[in-house]
Amino acid sequence: MKNIKSTKLLAALLALGSMVSSCKQDFLSIVPTDRVSDAAILSDSVLFEAYVVNRYMGVRLTDKEAEGTPPGFGRGFEYAMWSSLTDESIYNNDDNTWLIQRGQIAPENTGIAGTFWSRSYRSIREINYALANIEQLPMSAARKRQIKAELRFIRAFRYHDLIRNYGKAVLVGDKVFQISDDLTSQELFNRSSIKAGIDYAVAELDAAAADLPLSNGGSWALGRATKGAALALKSRLLLYGASPLYENAATWASAASAAKAVMDLGKYSLYTGGYGNLFLTNDNSEIIFSRVYAQGARHVCLEISNGPNSYNAWGGNVPLQNLVDDYEMMDGTRITDANTSYNPSRPYANRDPRFYATILYNDAPYRNSTVQTFTPGGKDSKDGPSNWNTSKTGYYLKKFMNDNLPIDNPWDVAGTQTWIYFRYAEILLNYAEAQNEASGPDASVYAAVNAVRQRTGVGMPALPTGLTQAQMRERIRNERRIELAFEEHRFYDVRRWKTASTVENVPAYGIDINKSGTNYTYSKKVALTGRAFTDKQYWLPIPRAEIQASNNKLEQNPGY
Repeated sequence: MKNIKSTKLLAALLALGSMVSSCKQDFLSIVPTDRVSDAAILSDSVLFEAYVVNRYMGVRLTDKEAEGTPPGFGRGFEYAMWSSLTDESIYNNDDNTWLIQRGQIAPENTGIAGTFWSRSYRSIREINYALANIEQLPMSAARKRQIKAELRFIRAFRYHDLIRNYGKAVLVGDKVFQISDDLTSQELFNRSSIKAGIDYAVAELDAAAADLPLSNGGSWALGRATKGAALALKSRLLLYGASPLYENAATWASAASAAKAVMDLGKYSLYTGGYGNLFLTNDNSEIIFSRVYAQGARHVCLEISNGPNSYNAWGGNVPLQNLVDDYEMMDGTRITDANTSYNPSRPYANRDPRFYATILYNDAPYRNSTVQTFTPGGKDSKDGPSNWNTSKTGYYLKKFMNDNLPIDNPWDVAGTQTWIYFRYAEILLNYAEAQNEASGPDASVYAAVNAVRQRTGVGMPALPTGLTQAQMRERIRNERRIELAFEEHRFYDVRRWKTASTVENVPAYGIDINKSGTNYTYSKKVALTGRAFTDKQYWLPIPRAEIQASNNKLEQNPGY
């Protein structure tokens, strides 16, 4: 029997270790009242399509993973964001993130990073089940072809999650493992090379893209796979594969070509209604693939999770000074440049407009008032109300927040923003990076980066001409840092570039602001002690339970 939302029994078998080995036949023979039978799903096209739609969601595997609704296709926003494992932010009240920031992650204690292995293989088995049985459905050949493509896209996304987190994955093909199979067979635990994993996922995406539509209709239009979504994922995978960490699993030229294929669709364009509004406008020309949150469904609300303490919010994912310092001035200079226009006595004046749409800082306008992180007496400092939620960094998160949604009692009302998995700005920056590495900073590289910088609603100056390949590389990397902040890229970017050993060993800085009369004094501080990174952390550890369940046949990542 199967549960449409989570296929709880059979799907659990493929968690590569999280296997049900003690179930008894008399228990399995009981007909559950809360599930739909295999026979029903495989004889009813509507039920089968509901099963497919639910593959974009996942079961709750850890505490605080969604509030009443299934977790998203990828992580999305639920309490601690992935940014709080990087030099973008820290999670104010830990939430199993600090051990990763401090380099203490271990197979026995993976913090919030422990679900990718089991969730991915559970989903892969569910997809293989659907692909193995779709032909018996009363459904047109054209519809079957599209759904098969959709399932192959989801399966490729799951492998992408395995590869970017663990490196080498176990490729199980189309096999649907059953309780009657030999679940101790070595084939279940042989990890393929990174190149083999990327080649497999890219081939799946090529096949999926051929049969997926350019657009979907209905309420799930942005939440189901399209040709653009498949090509966007291919672009990301090949960019990763060409990067230093991935040991030549792909070429820069192939990564540039993959990004160009998305650009050449002519379907997507940069949103020009303001950088902040991009994340509050649930259907716009920049979104390639996203998770649509339904109003009325109880889930974590961004505004109360991340807002300042004086508004009765929890000050969750608080930006670091490390990130603040990397925003350029409006004239394009860095704050460390010899000719910078930066004024340390007015540190938040005349910065890149994306700064104001991303970070709440002292004196920032907010909900008909201003943010007050200064001491003494600032309402959003430790001197304010609910001071247990005061930001440890002196900043609060602005990006994604809708100030028209309530903070007090937001349940079933707020938290309705779409979470964007792929957007056009990422594709342009993917292209610029890959093309610069393949051919140097040619005109097309400048055009892609400058399109992101100069679009209406941002208006940053074009990059200076005459940059070397190395100089362009650094500008593109910083552009990704700013443009894609808090969108779950930084964690993977600094690893694939192999710069994590540098940037993740810099202390997690915040700011102390002292007010005297009308004057402010700014002092950098360490907001979270003990931040550290060692080379083994370039890949996540496979949870110890998975290794043990394989009878130690599953290879652990080096250093763990």
